Amino acid sequence: MGFVLSILYLVTSYLTPATVFGPLAAVHVEIILAVLVTLVSLPALSKSIILKTPQSLALIGLSLAMFMSVLVAIRWPGGAVQTLLQFIPSAFAYYLVCLHCNSKRKLQFLVLMLLFVCLFVIANGYIELLNNEPASASPQAVAMSSHYTLAMKNDAHEWFYRIKGLGEIDDPNDFAQLIVCVIPLTFFFWRPKKIFWNIAFVLLPVCALLYGVYLTHSRGALLALMAMAVVAGRRRIGTIPSVLLAGGLFAGAMALNFTGGRDISTASGADRTDLWSESMELLKANPLFGIGNGSLPDYIGHTAHNSVAVCAAELGLFGLYFWSLFLFPTLRAALEVASPAKVSEGEPMVAEEGRFPQTTQKIEAIDKADINHLGRLVVLSFTGYLVTGWFLSRAFAMTLFLLGGIAEVVYEMALQRGMIAPRLRLARALYYAGAFTISLVLLMYVMLRTLNLMR
Repeated sequence: MGFVLSILYLVTSYLTPATVFGPLAAVHVEIILAVLVTLVSLPALSKSIILKTPQSLALIGLSLAMFMSVLVAIRWPGGAVQTLLQFIPSAFAYYLVCLHCNSKRKLQFLVLMLLFVCLFVIANGYIELLNNEPASASPQAVAMSSHYTLAMKNDAHEWFYRIKGLGEIDDPNDFAQLIVCVIPLTFFFWRPKKIFWNIAFVLLPVCALLYGVYLTHSRGALLALMAMAVVAGRRRIGTIPSVLLAGGLFAGAMALNFTGGRDISTASGADRTDLWSESMELLKANPLFGIGNGSLPDYIGHTAHNSVAVCAAELGLFGLYFWSLFLFPTLRAALEVASPAKVSEGEPMVAEEGRFPQTTQKIEAIDKADINHLGRLVVLSFTGYLVTGWFLSRAFAMTLFLLGGIAEVVYEMALQRGMIAPRLRLARALYYAGAFTISLVLLMYVMLRTLNLMR
């Protein structure tokens, strides 16, 4: 029951209550669903991995950072509570995945849910594109009336259309970020030597997702796909060939008008880097709690389009530290389960007998190759998230916390079977998170200084 309610909660979060429940959305069915899944999840809490991971502490710290940022910087207690309530539903995804998606089969159902969300939006966006040709309606009218498309101008001041989602993904770039994260996860369904299965249930859905990325015309998503191609290819064909392959794919994508007529260059991104620079200046002026969550547009006229810059400016070093405390152990877990050198063959798990013979719990058969395969796919998914996140203000997106839960579940599967070393102790995780925080700030300053010298 908890797993089914968790999947329903996540679908509702991505597609909005109105899309999933129709008229019932008026009674705030999403709140009712959240309460139900919380109550159902309580019995599983003591046996889950939630209390063992630094990420749980990180999410509590992030909640406090968001509350304090508004309370201290804006001096608005009501706004601080509102900010906290907006953050909790996204962070809740991490706990639900850790609590209920504790096997490969359940992870596959979770990926199937994400795949359904992406294909649902792509199909609706494509239908709207067919019905909203430029000749039949003004772009301004289409932009205001369409649910799954957005009209905008490219560098040549020509109108073009981009598909988008609703709710969590109500922006073409946000939707593109979700798609590039789901593409590697679709290979959770890959079966060696099953050609027809792999074509029908992996390759065809991936082709549909790639077409969906094209319809978003997201430049960040294109760069993410190139980065994922390099990371995926370097293991099989080497780093240099994979970089050359990614470069060829990039050239082909630009020739096919992947970005909708918008350039990808240092000059075209000058406005964006100016926003990053202004955000870091705000961090200097408000180093502890920042300027308040969601307040960046009030200071610089726009959001910064960089997850690190937005987190640092709005939540200060206090918030950036807890964001790093979530991200660093998650990336470490994903990289370790992806590494053949870190994962051993392990010991077979013994089935737990219930009070009656017929209640004996069946143990899922997973070997080292399975764990490494899942780990590599999670690393690729995080590659897509981080590259797109470098150009988006999505530091607190539900997708991040959902991926974090998946990484920890895969790590726990390896840990239970004696395949991998225990998790970092909390004290070391706290220390490394501090070093990671400093590294992120220094990276931003060095990058901005370099870009300024290149102008």
